[in-house]
This record gives sequence, C-alpha cells and structure tokens, in this order.
Amino acid sequence: MVTTQPPADASLIPPPGCPAHGLGPDGLRRLYGPEAEADPMGLYEKLRGEHGAVAPVLLHGDLPAWLVLGHRENLIAMRTPSTYSRDSRRWTAFQENQVAPDSPLMPMVAWQPLCVFADGAEHKRLRGAVNDSLGMFDRRGIRRHVTRFADQLIDGFAAAGSVDLVSQFAEQLPMLVMTQLLGMPEEYGPRLVEAARDLMKGTETALASNDYVVTTMQQLVERKRVAPGPDLASWLLQHEAELSDDEVMQHVRLVLIAANETTVNLIADTLKMVLTDHRFRANLSGGHMTLPDALDQVLWDAPPLSAIPGRWATGDTELGGQKIKEGDLLLLGLAAGNVDPAVRPDLTTPLYGNRSHLAFSSGPHECPGQDIGRAIAETGIDILLTRLPDLQLAVPEDELRWTSAWLSRHLAGLPVRFTARRPKPASAAETTAEVAAPVPAAAPVAAPEPLPVVEQAQRRSWWSALAARFRRK
Repeated sequence: MVTTQPPADASLIPPPGCPAHGLGPDGLRRLYGPEAEADPMGLYEKLRGEHGAVAPVLLHGDLPAWLVLGHRENLIAMRTPSTYSRDSRRWTAFQENQVAPDSPLMPMVAWQPLCVFADGAEHKRLRGAVNDSLGMFDRRGIRRHVTRFADQLIDGFAAAGSVDLVSQFAEQLPMLVMTQLLGMPEEYGPRLVEAARDLMKGTETALASNDYVVTTMQQLVERKRVAPGPDLASWLLQHEAELSDDEVMQHVRLVLIAANETTVNLIADTLKMVLTDHRFRANLSGGHMTLPDALDQVLWDAPPLSAIPGRWATGDTELGGQKIKEGDLLLLGLAAGNVDPAVRPDLTTPLYGNRSHLAFSSGPHECPGQDIGRAIAETGIDILLTRLPDLQLAVPEDELRWTSAWLSRHLAGLPVRFTARRPKPASAAETTAEVAAPVPAAAPVAAPEPLPVVEQAQRRSWWSALAARFRRK
C-alpha cells in the first residue's frame, strides 16, 4: 500500500522501465544508466545482499545476464571453460535476435577471430601466437620507451607548478608507449586515446570509435606486411601459427584497447592513493613498501576493469546458488570479487604484494599483457614521483570525481600542485630519445580522420554486418 504522497509535479517521475529508475520492468537491476554509473560499488553490494555470490542483472537494451560477485565463483567461471565458454555465439540473446545491430554491447561481446573468444585448440593456436609475440619484447626496452615519454609529458607541465595528472599524464603515457610497441608512429596516440576510451564506455558513439580503431589497425597490418619491424604487429604476422591479416588486426586492436584502459586506470588510481592515503605514501617513501607492492594493493582495491564480459554457459548448471541456463551470459565481477567478505573480511588490512586479486582474470584467459601494463605504470609513476617529489593534491579529496560505465570506473581528474621546475636539459632528453628510438620503418600512413557526428549516426557500421551474420545462423 502506498503511504507517501507523490511529488507536486508528477511529470518529473521517470516512467516505469526508464533507465533512471535503475530497475527493469521485471524488477532486475540495470548495470547501465544513472544509478549504476553513480555508484557501481554500492550497486554491487546491493546485489550481493539481495542475491548472494551471483546476481541477475540487465545490460543495455535490458538484456538479461548474470553478474558474478563472489571471489570463489569468479575463479570457477574463469577456470572452467568446459562449463563457461568464451564463445559469444552461444549467447541466447544472439541466437534469438535480441541484440540490436547498433547495441553499445557489440564491440565487447560480438564474436571475433580472437583468442579471447576461442576455446580448446583454436584458443591454444591464437593465444600461443600472442604469448610468443609479447614475450619477444625486451623489458628494459619497454622501460626506456616509458622513460622517454614520461619525461616528455612531465617536461610539458613541470614549469607550471600545477597539472591534472589524469588528462595530462595517466591518459597519455600508456598509449604513447603502446604505439611504439605495436609499431605505429607516436602521432597516432592522441586520437587513439579518445577512440579507445569511448568504445569501452558503451556510449552511442562506441561503434564509430571502434570503426576508427579498426581502420587504423588495418592500415598498420597492411604496412607491416610490406615493411616489418621489431614490433607486435610484425611478430604476429611472422608467427608460425599463420594468423590471417584479420586475426592479426583483431589481436593488435585487443592488446591496444585492453592495455590502454587498464594501465590508464592503474596509474591514475595509484597516484590518487599516494596523494590521499598518508599511511600508504609513508610506507612507499619510507621503503616499507615497494612500488610493485603498492600496485598490487591498488589492483585489489580499484581493479582497472570493474567487470569483464563474459562467459557463456555450455549447458544448464549452477553457480553461487543460481540456476544458470545454457546460453546465459555471465559477467565476471572483478571489483566485486576483490572485496568479497569471504576473502577480505577487513578491507583495511593491507595486501601489499598479494597477487591473488582478480584484476587480470585467471585461468586460460588470464591477461597475457599484464607484465607490460605493470611495467608502464610502475616506471611512469616512479619517474613522476622522483622528478616531482612534493606533489600535493590541489583540491579536497571529496571533490574528486569518477566517471563510470558498465565495465570500468575512471577517475575524471587529479589536480595537483608542486614546486615549479625547469624541464630536463635538452641534451638529456635527446639522449633518452636516441636510446629508445625504434628501428626506422616505412613512411607512416596517415591516420583516418575522425567521423563527423552526423556521419557516425548515419553510416552502417561493420558491426551491423557482423550482427546480421548472427541472425542468419
């Protein structure tokens, strides 16, 4: 029975089923919309309290899925591919034509010729090529790239005495380094930063942003066929697994997007913790905790990706007390699993150096590039704190803001102040650049121009064609 009066202006009440409510028509909670984006961790805890370790949720378009909240249950889903497959073509929503061709879910869940969508022998073939190619990087060479670009970025704001460490450092450094590792001109970096972040958010322009990334990667693969170099794209093309050009393009795209998003968030959240947690900073500066240990604490408390899609049930099963049907989609709740009371009854207890977190997944699909991401974050943060040791937060901590999407939570800004300093002497910077410079390659192909907004809305995305193939099956 209703016991409260409606507001004077009833027109302000969102209609039933509106995403503003946070609930779908059947009462399930949405993982998208204002409520979910305002406080994702709060939403996870509501779901844990209501459903336990595995909760029914709704994705964009009110498509049903299961969010895995328990640490143990996440590991079961990650490590049992015979029960929880990575092949998204199993999804009932695809088989029943419930997913719109322009759904913002498509860039992340539509099947592609990638190791992350494969199981068994095909996964072994594709994953082997990725592992072998990533393993060819010289870790010292990676750190030289990071040093070079970190110094360049710091030189750009050192004399100002203030900077936003998110937009002017954390969001720039990983992509600048990744362009070098992938064999791309560094001027590609700024546009790719914007496009890669947009497609991860599941926005209305996510498909167009993905098109831009794909076109750029296709150009890269074509170029490396003619002029190979010491880079990931070339090594994948040359691998004995004989990947097709499309398979190489897709894996380069995957590495670029995954490495950028996760490393940006890892750098930003670690710097935020250094600047706001005095005990954390004291342990770090006093030598009681190493920077790698500090990264592990952040990976527990604020994993770079909050959730990852997904796993698809190969048959009817049960997980966390829930009856999972064949073809159901499971999202792995990395952030929720990391704060599961079953493994962390006291969230204030430090976990320095403990790597049993879920931040990089586990099992056969554990992130293959995690060491590279950690190297970029660790080296970049170390250089920043060494060159600007008196960094101080320029605003009260409670004024910091985050932007959230269905897969990640991103610190929107980290304004700091410090004693203004002169940039490094040119000779030192030039020496670093010479040491880190990649082997010369053919003249770069111009990066494609960003699509006009109107054209983005009107054009038929290649994802639409991909979705159409699902409907013909």
